Amino acid sequence: MEFIELDGVALRYELSGKGDRTLMLVHEMGGSLESWDEVAPRFAGSRRVLRFDTRGAGLSQKVRGELSLDTMAGDIAALLDALKIAGKVALAGVAVGGAIALHFAARYPERTSAVAVGSPATGISPDRRPAALERLARIEADGMASVVEDAMLNGYAPELRSDTGRFEQFRARWLGNDPASYATIWRMLVNAEMQDELSKLRCPVLVIGGSLDRVRPPPFAQAVAKTIPGARYIELRTGHYMAVQTPDLISDCIDEFLKNVDA
Repeated sequence: MEFIELDGVALRYELSGKGDRTLMLVHEMGGSLESWDEVAPRFAGSRRVLRFDTRGAGLSQKVRGELSLDTMAGDIAALLDALKIAGKVALAGVAVGGAIALHFAARYPERTSAVAVGSPATGISPDRRPAALERLARIEADGMASVVEDAMLNGYAPELRSDTGRFEQFRARWLGNDPASYATIWRMLVNAEMQDELSKLRCPVLVIGGSLDRVRPPPFAQAVAKTIPGARYIELRTGHYMAVQTPDLISDCIDEFLKNVDA
């Protein structure tokens, strides 16, 4: 793992693997680059794999105030520049990481070869915003533990907890989030509006729905796929934190997609 300061923010990242092509992995809200621990090695034999803690998450610099998807996508571009990774890259993201990956594709089409996203959190509908704002206010006031049971029940379905060690590690790591940064990232999601840019994407896109995802059930993922011209949709037996819960399923799905579109 390495640390770098870019445009006034310190980010933790890892670059592994070999090859001419690069796969950028973007974790979910509340996650970190460790969310991809069992996915990254599966690609490292054939391509470079870049993953990082988004600002406000993991061991990257924490955030306060306002945050935008533009800023998050800009961090990816700055990291690629600093590491001298030129040309187009493929991106894979889960939940908010999926929204960041899609926004990067919209803002930097010349740098994007393809995007694969799982349960992409591209915004919150008006009827769900009051509950979301109430929840993030509770997190800011009372910390991550105040919502952990609900977050795990909806995001990490009991049906996926046969590997208890994996679940307990994820839960403990999730509890270690900085509450104010987590709430700031969530507020970014509440304010996101991506419909227009999604309809203009031209690169190959795969959208993955999780049949056991109770945070963003399959209809949410399907709706995103229908907005993107030519996007492919697949549903897997997984949950919201799919890169952690079912890494082989997700890896195989992303790998097949990237090969099919030659990205």
